[in-house]
Amino acid sequence: MNDAAKIQRRALRDALGCFATGVGVVTTATEGGHQMGLTINSFSSLSLDPPLILWSLSLDSGLTDHFKIGCPFVINFLTEGQKDLAEKFATALEDRFKSIELREGEGGAPVFNENAGHIECRTEAVHPGGDHVIIVGRVTAFEVGDGAPLIFHKGKFKELG
Repeated sequence: MNDAAKIQRRALRDALGCFATGVGVVTTATEGGHQMGLTINSFSSLSLDPPLILWSLSLDSGLTDHFKIGCPFVINFLTEGQKDLAEKFATALEDRFKSIELREGEGGAPVFNENAGHIECRTEAVHPGGDHVIIVGRVTAFEVGDGAPLIFHKGKFKELG
């Protein structure tokens, strides 16, 4: 990639960062029961009938095989006080789940005991999206939690207040 392309990519990323988003951690469990999770801010509702959501995953993550059709996953919406969790799940730490209070969702994916809410899903479709894949999930269960959401804006975690 030449310098002009790098500058355009950075400029585009900065422009896209002007749109504030919520922050979530997507969790799943492998067939062997190993818990996996990653921080996202690419979540969006897609449809109420049928109940569908979408999020995107970088091809460079090495995790795309864990979200094949039918795979259960949970999107845990983070609260203002959970910036440390967002940062923890955005890194390549070996045991990201250490010291986190969890319960098992209906499909076996981890649910954070404390969150602003969560959505349990099964992968409905996976579509190419440039350097990402777009994952469509069919909602199977959900809960509304307490607390104000953690926000991501212009490359930084922020609070509503």
